[in-house]
Amino acid sequence: MVLSISSTCTLEEVASCCNAVRFFQLCVYKRRDITAKLVQRAENNGYKAIVLTGDSPRHGGREADIKNKIIIPELKNVEGLLSTKIVADKGSNLDALANQTRDPSFSWEDIGWLKSITKLPILIKGLLTHEDALKALEVGAAGIIVSNHGGRQLDYCPPTISVLEEVVHAVGGKVPVFLDVGVRQGTDIFKAMALGAQAVLVGRPVLYGLAAKGENGVRRVLEMLKEELELTMALSGCSNVKEITRSHVRTKHDRQLLSLL
Repeated sequence: MVLSISSTCTLEEVASCCNAVRFFQLCVYKRRDITAKLVQRAENNGYKAIVLTGDSPRHGGREADIKNKIIIPELKNVEGLLSTKIVADKGSNLDALANQTRDPSFSWEDIGWLKSITKLPILIKGLLTHEDALKALEVGAAGIIVSNHGGRQLDYCPPTISVLEEVVHAVGGKVPVFLDVGVRQGTDIFKAMALGAQAVLVGRPVLYGLAAKGENGVRRVLEMLKEELELTMALSGCSNVKEITRSHVRTKHDRQLLSLL
């Protein structure tokens, strides 16, 4: 489980009721002391990694949020550390909060600072290119999450499945590569693994299950994905995940190469 920095439950509360492997998702604030305190709390409460969001130097132009004048709930993880009561006369409260509190100057060079304040491995989330994958290796990332932030940060950015293999090739097995965004069925997981992902992240389906049937809805979503993946594997002749290979999928690029033969 990757716990959002914007969670409405504190990282301590989640740690006390959940024995699963937990990562903590981090955005870097202008006040680095607050960021450092959050990282230390995660480490002290048994979280196994920091997931650094790397595609949000500024908040994306989320027109629906602006139109609806979204107001976010209290962010429990920064309660007492950071004021989140920001009034946005026009548009999104979330947009105003993010742009006033997050550090837009955070760059590749600052990964060294983050590594210096924790023993936890740092995974960088939000990479989509060969060049950025190489840069992540250069600064010592322990893993890469191929993500376009659910399509909410930048219009016209590529679907993550379409650039996954590019990142996998750049990394060359040096660190794990995970796929985020767009996973709706077990077949999506199968395709991602065939293209080199070690795992996938699932966001919106979990929220749909939660909204429909609470905890049982979340459990059912995860069961469905697992059942669909197992069925896809069986029908593709794979008895375990190690048998899922690149030969099980054909991409648009593959078809273009075949047409030239």
